[in-house]
Amino acid sequence: MKVYALVGPSGTGKSHKSTLLASDMGITHIIDDGLLISENRVIAGTSAKKEATKIASIKRAIFDDNEHRKEVVKAIKSSKADSILILGTSDKMVNEIAQRLEIPSVQKIIRITDISDEEEIAIATKSRQEKGKHVIPVPTFEIKKDFAGYLLDPLYIFRRRDKSKYEPDGTKTIVRPTFSYLGGYTISNNTLFQIANYGCTAINGFEGMTRFRVINRPEGIALEINITANIDYDILETLKMVQQKIYNVLDHATALNMLRIDVTVKNVMINGEVFP
Repeated sequence: MKVYALVGPSGTGKSHKSTLLASDMGITHIIDDGLLISENRVIAGTSAKKEATKIASIKRAIFDDNEHRKEVVKAIKSSKADSILILGTSDKMVNEIAQRLEIPSVQKIIRITDISDEEEIAIATKSRQEKGKHVIPVPTFEIKKDFAGYLLDPLYIFRRRDKSKYEPDGTKTIVRPTFSYLGGYTISNNTLFQIANYGCTAINGFEGMTRFRVINRPEGIALEINITANIDYDILETLKMVQQKIYNVLDHATALNMLRIDVTVKNVMINGEVFP
């Protein structure tokens, strides 16, 4: 196995450049902030960028957690990786990662300054410092679940193959980790209500929502919902189906982290009339 490393200070664009570098050098796997990535797909690990604190993020990135380390070691062996690119902020860090993952020592270290000019590094640093944006070198749909409720934007990268055209070289996911979160985006409660209510309209026994409360917490949202149920159907089964459908449609549409969904029958429908 050939082991390479891309080294540079935090926020200088290492993740952004990693897939292009790996493609140019024929490297099949990338280790980046706790993830094992191959062919634009996360195959093992947990991203350090989802950690709540900077210290926890660093520990995750260097595979300090034994279960995390074992998972990635097993994946490296089962995938029969013949080459790996490790991303890190120092020579010591990338060598420590190689040792912990039970792979050969780093054979070649590439500096971010070798593959990025000063302007590119400055832009990446500014984006990190002012906007708190980080890049994970996989498409959005591969990483979405790890960052429920936080900003995710697909970034398409194009490379000049010749003078006449540009070709897409892959996608990356821009995320705003908890520990560097400097701003936010909002989805109105009314929007969540409309998505949830519409999603439940086909459920037998569901006759509408009478209350939809969103409780915002740092780690996600909790929902308290009152509905009208038709007694011609099994009410308990209706409740279960409504709860699951709300989770499914909101997760699909918003990727928000839902901590709890409480559904209560407050009204019943009997022969077409609603009673409290």
